[in-house]
Amino acid sequence: MIGEKSWAACFLMIDDTIIPEFDILLEDGPLLAVNKPFGLLTQAPDGVDSLEFRVKDYLIRRENKPGRCYLGIPHRLDRPASGVILFAKHARAARRLSEQFERRTVEKTYWAAVAGPIAESTGTWTDYMKKLKGLPQAVLAPPIDPDAREAVLHFTGLGHFDWGTWLEIRLETGRMHQIRLQAGSRGFPLLGDAQYGSNVTFGPQFEDERLRGIALHARSVSFLHPMTHESLTITAPIPEPWHALGIS
Repeated sequence: MIGEKSWAACFLMIDDTIIPEFDILLEDGPLLAVNKPFGLLTQAPDGVDSLEFRVKDYLIRRENKPGRCYLGIPHRLDRPASGVILFAKHARAARRLSEQFERRTVEKTYWAAVAGPIAESTGTWTDYMKKLKGLPQAVLAPPIDPDAREAVLHFTGLGHFDWGTWLEIRLETGRMHQIRLQAGSRGFPLLGDAQYGSNVTFGPQFEDERLRGIALHARSVSFLHPMTHESLTITAPIPEPWHALGIS
């Protein structure tokens, strides 16, 4: 079980007001958008720290309603990535958000800092990939492989630096580790992403490698509000290690 020390790190008490130690980007009715820090799981089993646990704990204590707390999670981010995550505080809103992701009407924009110079100012990468059974890893696969799934992304170069290229990426498909694999397989691994070929570090180097980040940030999400149907775009500020790269 997670003890007092763990959950106490989820918020601060200031003048009897509970202040979360994670960035809430928008809270409107049942819709909650949070800027996920890198190195933190989106969701995990009971007793394991995650963004889901921290948000639930914050809501329970803010509303002073001990007990179980519903929190719908229509999408996720890889543990070492940061950026916008949407949550829903009741089931109907969660279902409506999930339907948008399933229909691919949600526009997700990512920022990636990759090693190497990418000459093209814009481009599209198309591959077939599959998840390795029993491992948190994806690999390229031939289209005839029954487990292979098409992976398509579109990129725009936002700048060149001594360390490589700053990209803005729009996913057409949403495969596990898609951006990481497609970039790394072309010789442009994301900074800090040793799993897919990077030989440089990114951000703080914790002893526990699982807490380390990579240069992948879910910059914005555009979708319809699950209750009002208002068109929304939510943008997440980048974490400090990006500023060290000369990006602001």
